[in-house]
Amino acid sequence: MTENSNNDKSNNKRVNESEETSPPLKLGVVFWGAAIIILVVAIIAMIIPSQVQMASETVYSFISDKFSWFFLLVVFGFGVFLLFLAISPYGRIKLGEDDSEPEFSFWSWIGMLFSSGLGVGLVFYGVAEPMEHFVKSPFLGGPVENAEAARIAMGYTYFHWGISQWSIFGVAGLTIGYFQYRKKRDGLVSTSLEPLLGFNYSTKARKGLDILAIIATVTGMATSVGLGILQMDGGLNIAYGIPNGPMTQIILTILMTVLFIISTTTGLKKGMKFLSTTNMILAMFLTVFVMFFGPFTFIMESIVVGMGDYITNFVGYSLRLQPYSGQHWVQDWTVFYWAWVIAWSPFIGSFVARVSRGRTIREYVMGILIVPPILSFLWVGALGGSAIYSDLFNNTNIGEIVLDDQTRALFALLNTMPFELITSAIAILLIFLFLVTSADSATFIVSGMSIGNTENPPIKLKVLWGVILGVLTIALILAGGLTSLQAASLLAGLPFAIVLIMMIFSVSRSLRREPNRALVRRRHSHNAKEEHKQF
Repeated sequence: MTENSNNDKSNNKRVNESEETSPPLKLGVVFWGAAIIILVVAIIAMIIPSQVQMASETVYSFISDKFSWFFLLVVFGFGVFLLFLAISPYGRIKLGEDDSEPEFSFWSWIGMLFSSGLGVGLVFYGVAEPMEHFVKSPFLGGPVENAEAARIAMGYTYFHWGISQWSIFGVAGLTIGYFQYRKKRDGLVSTSLEPLLGFNYSTKARKGLDILAIIATVTGMATSVGLGILQMDGGLNIAYGIPNGPMTQIILTILMTVLFIISTTTGLKKGMKFLSTTNMILAMFLTVFVMFFGPFTFIMESIVVGMGDYITNFVGYSLRLQPYSGQHWVQDWTVFYWAWVIAWSPFIGSFVARVSRGRTIREYVMGILIVPPILSFLWVGALGGSAIYSDLFNNTNIGEIVLDDQTRALFALLNTMPFELITSAIAILLIFLFLVTSADSATFIVSGMSIGNTENPPIKLKVLWGVILGVLTIALILAGGLTSLQAASLLAGLPFAIVLIMMIFSVSRSLRREPNRALVRRRHSHNAKEEHKQF
């Protein structure tokens, strides 16, 4: 133990010395292009927030109205593509060399997938979404605040946090991981398109794609951070009477950014691992607590029924729009979700690729499309199900609170249970730790994209991107709150959805040239290896 400790200290010392003696950080076109665009938007939002809010509402309405069909078709297609790969001979190909082995155990891998792709979003909407669907039906003239409304609310919430969402992460992670670990290329989005666009395609196009990936990632992450800040603001108000509003939200964002910078500059990987583990423990504690003090049998039955409704309605919900009624419910919920997830898929994809190295495509797809959604169902079933039960049978007003302010949903539920002050504090801590750890992971990926080194980007660059992320989050909160956050996700998600489609064609072209034995049998060609090219 002493020898290992001394080695760790000497390694940390060498890292610190190299950091001090390293040459000045050189930032290229990709960094400056993305950073300037993001900062200009943030500054404008701070200077003229009301005008930016109006513009956000206009952008949100335009994109959601004109391109809803596109988002629905694309995300449905992502799921079909991944399932095809899993059941085809391509599923035997590894995200790494043929003899490589997974770096992490199965449960460690699943835990990291869960914490990376969910976190703040699921905590925010775990109660808010089913309760809003319960009191405001997804269907024109549909049932509200009764048994049928409760069933629809749970089933639709499962749909939004199920396979479709994870198929977006899955496509990004599969493509990045395949080229980075099997083809020994870097983890840049622009590099993953080489089989489609050619090895020597335009440098300007490469840099433009990487800039778009960075903007999409930072925007998507700002949306997540903003949701978390708004929820903590609402929780502090409802639980402890602390005044809510922009000032509290700005203070929380600054505090989050400062703690993130401290954790990053110390270089304590064990500390970040500890925070991630703490997140999972706190989330499990809240789930078990609600199940124990809540209606356990009702929760379990609602989970089973909800999963059945989800499976039964999957295709219908995936392709559902409302052109005949003129309603906008699908745009407000499903389209926003898909755009938001697409926006930060470069970050989640890169992270998922890193932890999935050595696994086959079949293992990867089955793991990412089955286990995390089931864990999401348990969270939504426990907390959302308890909230619905409380309104349905105990005549509480959680639904009314949610309609007035979604950020108060989780804490309105906790107020109906024992030890509400303690559990509210735990929930606020959970959200805050999710924000810190997510910011650390996201800035790591963005920093790598900025300089073309996704394995070990400089700490200084991570700090710089962390500050930019904090500034953008504050700007979007000041310029309309949730509406601006949603508009930003739609604006970033639309172009990057096209990039994800291109990534599918690119990885498909490269997979068809794979020389391994599974593909040899499929092609009936003993010369497959001779025909193999680099991609």
